[in-house]
Amino acid sequence: MAAAATLVSSAGGILAMLNENDPALKLHALSNLNAFVDRFWPEISYSVPIIQSLYEDEKFEQRQLAALLLSKVFYYLGKLNDSSSYALGAGPLFDVSQGSDFVRTVLAKAIDEYVSLRTKAAVIDSRLEAIVEGMLDKCIADGKYKQAIGVAIECRRLDKLEEAVLCCANFESTINYCIDVSHSFVNPREYRHEVLRVIVKIYQQLPSPDYLSICHCLMFLDDSEGITKILEKLLQSGDVDDALLAFQIAFDIVENENQAFHLKVLNQLSTPKLQPEQSGNIRRVYAKIRQILSGEISISDLLIIKKMQQSVDMRCHGCHSAIIYSNAIMHAGTTDYTFLTDNLDLLSRACGWPQFNAMAGLGLILRGHQQKKLDSVKLSVPSPFSRGRTLFDLGLMQLNREYIKTFLHETLRNTASEVIKYGACLGLGLAALGTADNDVFEDMKNLSYADVAVLGGAAAISMGLVMVGTATEKAKEMLAYAHEIQHEDIIRGLAFGVALTVYGREEEADSLIEQMTRDQDLCLRYGGMYAIALAYRGTSNSRAIRKLLHFAVSDVSNDVRRTAVIALGFVLYSDAQQTPRIVSLLSKSYDPHVRYGAALAVGISCAGSGLSEAISLLEPLTSDAVDFVRQGALIAMAMVMLQISEASDSRVGAFRQKLEKNIIRDDKHEETLSKMGAIIASGIIDAGGRNVTIKLMSKTKCDRMTAVIGLAVFSQYWFWHPFLYFMSLAFSTTAFIGLNYNMKLPKFEFLSHATPSLFEYPKPTSVDSSAEKKSEPEPSFEILDNPARVVPTQEKYIKFLEDSRYVPVKSAASGIVILKDLRKEETEEFSVLNASMHLSDDDPALTRLSELTS
Repeated sequence: MAAAATLVSSAGGILAMLNENDPALKLHALSNLNAFVDRFWPEISYSVPIIQSLYEDEKFEQRQLAALLLSKVFYYLGKLNDSSSYALGAGPLFDVSQGSDFVRTVLAKAIDEYVSLRTKAAVIDSRLEAIVEGMLDKCIADGKYKQAIGVAIECRRLDKLEEAVLCCANFESTINYCIDVSHSFVNPREYRHEVLRVIVKIYQQLPSPDYLSICHCLMFLDDSEGITKILEKLLQSGDVDDALLAFQIAFDIVENENQAFHLKVLNQLSTPKLQPEQSGNIRRVYAKIRQILSGEISISDLLIIKKMQQSVDMRCHGCHSAIIYSNAIMHAGTTDYTFLTDNLDLLSRACGWPQFNAMAGLGLILRGHQQKKLDSVKLSVPSPFSRGRTLFDLGLMQLNREYIKTFLHETLRNTASEVIKYGACLGLGLAALGTADNDVFEDMKNLSYADVAVLGGAAAISMGLVMVGTATEKAKEMLAYAHEIQHEDIIRGLAFGVALTVYGREEEADSLIEQMTRDQDLCLRYGGMYAIALAYRGTSNSRAIRKLLHFAVSDVSNDVRRTAVIALGFVLYSDAQQTPRIVSLLSKSYDPHVRYGAALAVGISCAGSGLSEAISLLEPLTSDAVDFVRQGALIAMAMVMLQISEASDSRVGAFRQKLEKNIIRDDKHEETLSKMGAIIASGIIDAGGRNVTIKLMSKTKCDRMTAVIGLAVFSQYWFWHPFLYFMSLAFSTTAFIGLNYNMKLPKFEFLSHATPSLFEYPKPTSVDSSAEKKSEPEPSFEILDNPARVVPTQEKYIKFLEDSRYVPVKSAASGIVILKDLRKEETEEFSVLNASMHLSDDDPALTRLSELTS
């Protein structure tokens, strides 16, 4: 046939046979034309009507061959719709196993059409169904499982997805790929949940189900009952290994910081199916988790704060407030309030709202330490501003505490002071985060309806905190009231509160988002930007990104444009490397509000990553001509450089020097806003005693809801500086903490296969800056003891020793990890933490602070 093809210079003779009456001649013509169509398709195209008549003649036995020829001709003509249509008519003659460009192109077109029809739930041609199924079957037969999984998910053929996963020999790799694809590329939320349910079903069919992975999927599905059943099964088995696995699942639940989900699991575990001692064990697990995650190991650098204080003009109230904020962030969760007790004169000058703002940071410092006696000491002070800030403190200190929620709610109802109500509103919003408590919501609503600006704004935000992610009809009530009032603070609070209610709802929130973004009130459009950010948080959804970019360059309000750019950071944080690329042009905008937004978007999305592209984008903004742009860029740079050492990126050292120049050397050319930014950045870059980072996603790839909401409120410090404290909700301890069956810290060593200087603590600030450098050669690895500081960039270098007594229940290089003891017959040795790091109930320094603020 190939030899004959070289002798043929025209298809005219073969085409003439199509007009013959003999079917055999027509068959001969069609067979040859099908073989030579790639060479003679221009000539054949003139005879398309004749070929079509053969295809339409039901008595003609070779109709499918005619359809195949027509499909190829239309393919070369660029009419892919017609080509795909006739390929369906070709039946089995259209061989999906062929690797030609024609087959691949028509298959792609067929799949697109199939996907469109499946999405619309329309009737699908059985011939189209056969082509798609044939291609999926071929992929599975050829061992191309990932390709089959991708096509099956896109075509919504979950039966083929299940078949592809179960047929694969490398099950673990394939199922992990399937999970990654569902998170990264399946945008409709409901369909993503369908895919995850199939994955759970696949896991459950295994002889030995992977309960840890099943529970991770159930967390995405918000299926607390499913997780509860698994925990009960593991706990009631009586096997130690099953109990260890249950403990690890419990730690992972808490790491996700979804308070409502967490409480559901706890409540459902309290059933008669559990023995009392087993139920107690589970409760003790959660108690230990909250204690350890508080970040008790502190080596913060007080000299930085002291030098700030000495270098700032005493008459600059803004800078002194920034020092208080910086100190609180730097010592978050460490219980180290030495700076406050050593500078009582600084605090004594504060009165009214400045006193509230200054002392509210104490709750941030004590976060995670729940001594009831401490609470009673703090709540005994008579000053309204001091009492109001202590109520706010309780919210920052003690999330997920039912008795604190009850106390704050009662205080809110029984007090007449506006300041006390303000602190109670914010504290109660945090204590009842995501609980959808209707009584709390109604009391908050009544306060917002009182038409008092500052209190009404706080109450409106707290309404959103209580109803976060519920997408209830109450959001419409809030919007309706926002149109009736005139106070901008309350309208802005209501708009942000509405945005919180659609957290994580994605497409379900589109109608509400459309209503807010089209509103004439700039505060509601401002809230609409946050609604997009929170509804599509971490999804990298292209529609959400396009909408935000549109408002970033077209809205008439500075606040809306700035917030639209900031919102990009929330949408993109799961794919942080894309953020600098997307906002790079915006960072060079003529509009300073857009440049500020670009800086903060990069800071939020790339926090703690040390991403080189992010640092390169922020560097010129730290020297911007506009003071508030410099402020935002300095804060964002500190967020990006969290837990990044100078050894891994020399620009970290240069940035610290820049902060020192702006603050300590008292650069007279620095405006107040820029200097405040440098002071706050100094606290952020050393946050939590240099033992925390900012993380918006857990290790199971779930969103840390509390962290996302914390940064969303923090980003509004533009209007009210105390919102800076909400950043602490996004802090995550950078440590490996290995626990045994009894929730104790056994002696356990593991390897960091990198030079120690690469991830060491920053050098402490010292008066003498000319310290000599060590000349000894540095080892290429380091043996770490449990518990140990392990920063995110260090995790890939962590290795567990083969001859170790303990092995982790799950493969994780940081966080809370349950350890399995392989030598139970031997006596265990435990690590001893420094007892001085624990807070005493009878601390005279803390009492003096309380007396001072009274």
